[in-house]
Amino acid sequence: MASEALAIGTGAARATGHGAQPALALLLLLLLLGPWLPAVVPRAPPLFNISLDAAPEQRWVPMLQHYDPDFLRATVAQVIGDRVPQWVFKMIEEVVSKVESFLPQPFTDEIHGMCNFLNVSLAEGILVNLAYEASAFCTSIVAQDSQGHIYHGRNLDYPFGNALRKVTVDVQFIKNGQIAFTGTTFVGYVGLWTGQSPHKFTISGDERDKGSWWENMIAALSLGHSPISWLIRRTLSESESFEAAVYALAKTPLIADVYYIVGGTSPREGVVITRDRGGPADIWPLDPLNGAWFRVETNYDHWKPVPKRDDRRTPAIKALNETGQAHISLEALFQVLSVFPVYNNYTIYTTVMSAAEPDRYMTRIRNPS
Repeated sequence: MASEALAIGTGAARATGHGAQPALALLLLLLLLGPWLPAVVPRAPPLFNISLDAAPEQRWVPMLQHYDPDFLRATVAQVIGDRVPQWVFKMIEEVVSKVESFLPQPFTDEIHGMCNFLNVSLAEGILVNLAYEASAFCTSIVAQDSQGHIYHGRNLDYPFGNALRKVTVDVQFIKNGQIAFTGTTFVGYVGLWTGQSPHKFTISGDERDKGSWWENMIAALSLGHSPISWLIRRTLSESESFEAAVYALAKTPLIADVYYIVGGTSPREGVVITRDRGGPADIWPLDPLNGAWFRVETNYDHWKPVPKRDDRRTPAIKALNETGQAHISLEALFQVLSVFPVYNNYTIYTTVMSAAEPDRYMTRIRNPS
């Protein structure tokens, strides 16, 4: 069972309890609060089990077998063509063996296995994984209710959404027959921008837009720095507590700047970590005793004004204040993340999660209005 990939239909309850209770609550929410939410009912992504006990080269093959290889190859080509400068592609093709040696395991071997299955080059496999590191325009929220429960939600926004909506998946990583951690990702992508370690912590990542970074990224790789989303996955796999996760996410050298949003299981366990490549630029925790019962992070430093052309922060804060601390819940957080422009035509998926209640992890694929 642990080594099998399970693709679950969108209408059924899911293997870890993702489905029945949250799905019913979401349906009622859509019916009762329709004017505030998008008209199209969002659907659950397929759910797959990935066995960490399997060889890295084989872990993702059962999932890949559920998809048309030609479609996946076309998606790879689209992402690379849209996000990767031609000079980078040529350079990686020429030095792929050297670049590969700098990438951390088991991720490189996992990419090898997917490339072999899909019959694409290793350069394409590495680049499509790194390309996602530069494009995640998102909104993340961590909040504490009046009883001390921690809730975490995120919208992930990307260009070329029509293709990515078709390859969005929930993944349960299985080790020794147990769920080690859960995440939401794209087929062919070994990293995680969204994930949960049950009864420990939740993590989401938002891009910290610093402009073109390919030159610095390549230099950072040569120093052994981690890709952003790979560190999320490694932290979910290895850290044993909220505090340990925050430390790893704050201190590990990265190939690019980012915002890490972390939620725990106890009161006040919520934080936004603003990252430079070398370390933390800012740590912004929940402070519910002084009225700061939520933190909203989009793609801009929280101590600076957001640009008027992309202000998702203000509508999210307004919706949270209207909801109120006593009424915040996973369903209410989904509602907040559905307010325009927090939810917009680039939104690929919405996830709401609470590490204290891991069975309620819920992702919904969003469709343009």
